[in-house]
Amino acid sequence: MKYVTRSQKLAEFAKELLDKKSLEQGLPHIAKYVKEVVGAERCSIFIYNAAKNELWTTLADGIEKINIPSNKGIVGYTIKVKKPVITNDAYSHPEFLTEIDEQTGYKTNNIVTAPIFNSQRDIIGVLELLNKADDFDNDDVRFMIFFAHYVSGFIELLNTYKDEEVDE
Repeated sequence: MKYVTRSQKLAEFAKELLDKKSLEQGLPHIAKYVKEVVGAERCSIFIYNAAKNELWTTLADGIEKINIPSNKGIVGYTIKVKKPVITNDAYSHPEFLTEIDEQTGYKTNNIVTAPIFNSQRDIIGVLELLNKADDFDNDDVRFMIFFAHYVSGFIELLNTYKDEEVDE
């Protein structure tokens, strides 16, 4: 029965996502769903700007916009290794940026990230969850990978809409 409920919620989520016509509308919808299903406190979606060699959040619920060099922090490490990263003791991870916690006043305990690839398999961002009451596990990683595909598809769909708009 739990599987049916989760499947129904996923179908509702996907249907609602189709109605979102901008990053500002769609990314909070994605983040809210991912956060609730996994049981994390926060979800951030970092967009990778290769030209500027930086990552920036389009959504970091609870805090203002963050810009970081794409070779810094756990999200930067995710870009480098092109694989999900899971750490259940954030401060012990050598790539963890303690400065962000210091700037925001938020204490990060554990983190899971997944790279977001476009259809050409180029990295376009990183999906990050923070502070699950229990430890993050491999099921969370699989779910994050699945939702990184949703983010990618949503971004590419928005770009398609923009390309097909008629000039008046």
